[in-house]
Amino acid sequence: MGTATKQAFYYEDFDIGDTFVTPSRTVGLAEVSTFAGLSGDFNPIHTDDVFAKKSQFGERIAHGVLGMSIVTGLVTRLGVFEACTIALLGIEDWRFKGPVFDGDTIRVEVLIEDKKVTSDGERGVLRRRYRVLNQRDEIVQEGVMPLLVHLRPE
Repeated sequence: MGTATKQAFYYEDFDIGDTFVTPSRTVGLAEVSTFAGLSGDFNPIHTDDVFAKKSQFGERIAHGVLGMSIVTGLVTRLGVFEACTIALLGIEDWRFKGPVFDGDTIRVEVLIEDKKVTSDGERGVLRRRYRVLNQRDEIVQEGVMPLLVHLRPE
């Protein structure tokens, strides 16, 4: 009986315009509390129910950076970047467009916006535009995370 293997994607396998949609994940107060403890960010909009009820949101919201962290995990679940990844090159033009509330379920649309081979000709850069959507199809975050990747081995 053989072992199932995932397809290994490399620079050459991506085309400008390719779009991938991640599985979704529900964000709850447990994640918010854990993130507050890990980051030390105990802003009451995230951690104080009474304070948050009086805010413009009417309830606690997830940390924006927690959402971004979940995004990186969801993209990993796609299974298309793991074989080729060398390094995340940065986070560009990231915007927090709306809140993520307790119980919201988010997913990520990943668009290959551009690609180029590096000047040494040995690696490539994928410019990946992310749109983070909740269960109501509202964009709650968006931005670009360029990725340095391997070319297909010879």
